[in-house]
Amino acid sequence: MRIEVKDLSFTYSPDTPFQKQALSGVNLQIEEGDFLGILGHMGSGKSTFILHLNGLIKLQSGEIDVFDVKLVPDKKNKQDLRKLRGTVGMVFQYPEYQLFEDTVEKDVAFGPKNLGLSDAEVASRVERAIRLVGLDYEDVRTRAPFELSGGQKRRVAIAGIIAMQPRVLVLDEPTAGLDPYGKEQILELITKLKRECSPTVIVISHDVDEITRFADRIVVFNDGKVAFDLPMNELFRHSEELTAMGLEIPRAVAIADKLRARGIDLGDVVNADDLVRAVVRKFGHGNMDETAISKLSASQFDFSAEYGGTAAGGDR
Repeated sequence: MRIEVKDLSFTYSPDTPFQKQALSGVNLQIEEGDFLGILGHMGSGKSTFILHLNGLIKLQSGEIDVFDVKLVPDKKNKQDLRKLRGTVGMVFQYPEYQLFEDTVEKDVAFGPKNLGLSDAEVASRVERAIRLVGLDYEDVRTRAPFELSGGQKRRVAIAGIIAMQPRVLVLDEPTAGLDPYGKEQILELITKLKRECSPTVIVISHDVDEITRFADRIVVFNDGKVAFDLPMNELFRHSEELTAMGLEIPRAVAIADKLRARGIDLGDVVNADDLVRAVVRKFGHGNMDETAISKLSASQFDFSAEYGGTAAGGDR
């Protein structure tokens, strides 16, 4: 099963002085189980694209198949849209601003109720979703969402989508506005949700360092078209083209590029973990074998010291 987009084009305010083409001939396949990152500068078309995936924008041109739901221009089928929105869950930027019920439990229940589920099924899904996003169900269920912290509110908003048990989870700038600790918690939650709830995850982020931590494939939008669609470890071989599009390069890639320019080739490096492992492979680290090296991560090291760093909790 897959999501297949064929020749998708879209124009805002057509036939007016404000006409703007947002998408032009987009063709894309998203396989079930993909962990897809989407990058692109503001106005590149990435947000318009994802709004098509669950029918929030009506097709003007092209065709979209989302598993067994087909969308084509001028087709009006409310049952299809209802099924589609139960299949593709959308978590928008600052989702906590969309909380409106007087208790957490009622807010999370809103989506499942709209699917026409029984009260017992709704209650079961609500409890599971709240626990799945890492909140204490008994503690928060009767509390007003507005009494919670910013990070907790975001978890409640995500729980409201997860309670619909979507096969595809789309998140638009999921860590926007959060402090570093909150960002780390949400990134860990996204990985957990892919494993335990929604096998296909699509994340839009302006923070390329965040996307490279979990995506296995990245699509880059530019001027309404797909400029790149590559496995993550191949994309940043095109760093000059990406920079020309106004995109930032992951810090690890920038460091590896500078070292390469000085004659030190670390191979394909995408994120901080890759960089640590590549350096260890290149310059050696005691008697560590490949299995041990593959388990290294940047979080094991303290890079805050002025001259290098030490392994966290060790003396190496």
